[in-house]
Amino acid sequence: MGLQSGSTANLPPTAGINIDIDVTAPQTATDGGMKLSKAGVELLVLTFNCAKNVVDVPVFGGHLRDALLGQDGLPELVVMSLQEIAPLSYSFLGEWWLRGYYDAFGQALNLAAAGQKYTLVKGKNVGMTALLVFALCPERISGTLEEGEVGFGAAGMGNKGAVGVRVNYQGQELTFVATHLAAMEWNLKKRNANWRAVVGGLTFEDPRVVLPGVFGERPATTQVDRSGAGERSMPLERTGSMDSSEEEDAPLLSPPSTFSLVSDDTPALTPEQKRRLQDISIFKPTSHLFVAGDLNYRISSTTPPPGSAFPSFDPASENHYSHFFSRDQLTQERLAGRTFHGMSEAEVTFGPTYKYDILDSPEGAVNEAAAAEGSEVPWKFASHRWPAWTDRVLFSAAEGAEVETGVYGSLPVVQSSDHRAVFWRGRVPLPDGDKKLEGEVVGKKKLPVDIDVWAWGRRQTARRRELVVGLLALVWSTKEGAVFLGTMAMVGMGWWWFAHGGLL
Repeated sequence: MGLQSGSTANLPPTAGINIDIDVTAPQTATDGGMKLSKAGVELLVLTFNCAKNVVDVPVFGGHLRDALLGQDGLPELVVMSLQEIAPLSYSFLGEWWLRGYYDAFGQALNLAAAGQKYTLVKGKNVGMTALLVFALCPERISGTLEEGEVGFGAAGMGNKGAVGVRVNYQGQELTFVATHLAAMEWNLKKRNANWRAVVGGLTFEDPRVVLPGVFGERPATTQVDRSGAGERSMPLERTGSMDSSEEEDAPLLSPPSTFSLVSDDTPALTPEQKRRLQDISIFKPTSHLFVAGDLNYRISSTTPPPGSAFPSFDPASENHYSHFFSRDQLTQERLAGRTFHGMSEAEVTFGPTYKYDILDSPEGAVNEAAAAEGSEVPWKFASHRWPAWTDRVLFSAAEGAEVETGVYGSLPVVQSSDHRAVFWRGRVPLPDGDKKLEGEVVGKKKLPVDIDVWAWGRRQTARRRELVVGLLALVWSTKEGAVFLGTMAMVGMGWWWFAHGGLL
């Protein structure tokens, strides 16, 4: 079971949401890697749940080569969205502890590049989710890279969250977001709420700094319920720390922390102030946007009962995986206007990307013949989870532009993860020097979710919690921690020995 790729298709517009954002930007169809137009910047965006393991460089590099070496040569930018990139202790302590994990992906990429060299221009994480941006010609990136993050795990920490980077490449802004949404089949509403938290809370500057003196003091006790169940009051300290059953319908943002950019009737902000807030959001009108990650949308809200028919990779089977995709929660929720508003996705023709059990031998594997030959890792679907397309790449073109898709596919299963990697490869146009998006044109693209102006402050508080949790986890659950505890024990015993007379 090698690389799987698919063709793109024009997608129907998002329904039921009051936004003026184009979600049906024309796509150029292809089958397994068409020759893209020469104009613009060619990108490869990849998402992979690493299962807290360092990637096997030769294996991953070999798999990546098929996606990387297209008919038009190498893509100019490669962006990787990586979930569960490392154990919680390393992830919470920060980038220094993740350097080895980053380096392994860089080595695999350059191994696949067949003699050419990509440079890591930015690596950033929020907890266990990381975003790596590689460039063939980093000198074509101008200005300062912008970055933002939001956590929506326990107590707002980054065991689940999103991280964003915005780059200016040859005069065109590109916004990339890596995210990991709530797991489990029954957490559909929570995943939708996570998306709203990404849109409202991931900004590239602190709104209170962008518009000083506008928002007043942070409210202490109440939040607004965006779930559709009406307003309720709730302590801010509980944000992100609830059980999954409680958080599905929980409020996300705090009055007056949110200021509507969707409605023109908001009296608190002037049109210029609204524009400035939208420009620091992920939905900046002049920027192309790519969101990739383990989005965790499933094909059922319950676990599979015993004896359930699972998707098959046999095209002749009545249970071929293509017959299961109509149950995909992400597509259903997106088209109903409940999540990923304003985003488009190329046609999904690859098989489910989760959840795989890696076997010790080919016997009993779904891919028994290929595994026996040694060309693939032996695997079968885990019996307690419905196979699903959890790993996805979506995009939204800048106003007045189109995103051109070449290939949307998945990589082979690897030994170290229960997910397949998924990649999107295509092209975005560079700006026409004679045409600028200004005034009324920019105003046509509006945010589907209001900006949470207190998200930066809450994230700083959550970051301090992460450092404490990460340090405790490091001490109690890692080799480094064992060395530290052993050293401290020896120092303590030595001190006690000398304090009680030593050799006397």
